[in-house]
Amino acid sequence: MDDTLIDIGEVARQSGLAASALRFYERKGLIQAEGRNGLRRAYRPETLERLALISCARDAGFSLSEIGEFLRAGPSDERLRARMAAKEREVSERVDQLTRLRDSLRHAVVCTHDPLVECPEFKQAVRRVPRG
Repeated sequence: MDDTLIDIGEVARQSGLAASALRFYERKGLIQAEGRNGLRRAYRPETLERLALISCARDAGFSLSEIGEFLRAGPSDERLRARMAAKEREVSERVDQLTRLRDSLRHAVVCTHDPLVECPEFKQAVRRVPRG
């Protein structure tokens, strides 16, 4: 095996992903094995950076199909930039929703009103949390 390659077990350990997830990502064309160490796939060290990018994009709500498109897109792909801008707006809206929910929960923790559900401030806080 080439000394610059990392076997699938080590990539799994360093990335925090299961080896089965790595094989799945490979089938989807998101990563590529560069060789083998016996029967085990081996990857370039850069694969760890790519996996971090994939995880970040998944956390942002992108599908694997969208992630694949992004990984293949050129730097001047305007559709890519538009989709990222739309996703940024979605994430910002979700952060705002979660912030309002957190504020409601913070009030619930310190509220002495009995019962809590009758507390006017808590009711107002709950109304500010959008339903999805």
